[in-house]
Amino acid sequence: MVEKTGDLVVLAGKTAYEHIRKNGLSPDDIRLVLGASGAAKWLVIHGLDSAIFSHWFKDRKDPLLVLGTSIGAWKLAAAAQKNPALAFGALKYAYIHQYYQGRVTPARVTRESVRIMQAFLDQTRVDDILCHPFIRIAFGAVRCRYLLASRHRPVQLLGIFAGACVNRVSRNLQQIYLERFVFHHPEFDTRAVDFSDFPTRFVPLGTQNLQPALTASGAIPYVMEGVADIPGAPTGMYRDGGILDYHPSFALSSGKKGFILYPHFYPYLIPGWFDKKDVNRRIKGSAADRIILLAPSEKFVSRLPFGRIPDRKDFTRLMGQDGVRINAWEKAADMGRVLGDAFLEATKTGRIQDMVRPLS
Repeated sequence: MVEKTGDLVVLAGKTAYEHIRKNGLSPDDIRLVLGASGAAKWLVIHGLDSAIFSHWFKDRKDPLLVLGTSIGAWKLAAAAQKNPALAFGALKYAYIHQYYQGRVTPARVTRESVRIMQAFLDQTRVDDILCHPFIRIAFGAVRCRYLLASRHRPVQLLGIFAGACVNRVSRNLQQIYLERFVFHHPEFDTRAVDFSDFPTRFVPLGTQNLQPALTASGAIPYVMEGVADIPGAPTGMYRDGGILDYHPSFALSSGKKGFILYPHFYPYLIPGWFDKKDVNRRIKGSAADRIILLAPSEKFVSRLPFGRIPDRKDFTRLMGQDGVRINAWEKAADMGRVLGDAFLEATKTGRIQDMVRPLS
């Protein structure tokens, strides 16, 4: 077990750190679970997510809020099904077995996304999510304005460039081009989460809009087609929530008890898509006060295929070598099971009290 716990990093903000050092960590300590954008990077923590939702939260009674963007939203849609282990497995398999030959267009990527969704989220499972006994799910997406709302790729590219430019001045200027929408389970307590950093609009989920909202949450500009006019939401073009909330880092509202669990592929949090290279904008200090971040260690990552976490660029790096890519991704996902085992063991035995480190 020592080897397994060496593969998992546990980082926590000040209040969360003090709580774990004194009390350890139990499922009832958690009020909110967050899921990050990152496409194929999710594969490395597939086993961690599956262990958390299939085993650790299995006997929970109180409502659990879960919120994600892009693949973080998709994996939480698997977590909120009756059999999360089966749903995670179906999502993993369908995602890994994507194939692209020749010119890759947004229409082709969108068709593959539809296929992936059909593999793990049919209408029966939509009903399961909406009727889950304790999980209250939410997806983040953005309604685009001006250039980013266009269906034409060259115009979108100009919008991406403009967004990057204004973001260098201030992250708050993203409001010019993007409007945050949170599509949520009707019983998701929107007042429990602090969305005050950006104007936020809320749309309840139902049988007619859950799949379109989930699709929109992962609709990467330029790469995929956006989703227009989602039922129940204002008209407009909706795209990847990760543009604004790349690694969603919402705090719990003042007066709300509990902590935020964050299974993640990195030991740090990047607020927006345009902030990837700006280390000064990483989430830390009071903003991370009640966050508990779980991530693979550097030692673990060094043992993965190619010595790194899988990512979306593997489609181009390994173009024409689908067998190599699939084998590498499957191995990375399979190796990630030790992260789930390590977390379950650490919380059960109390070892997490010694493992936890400050998130700074």
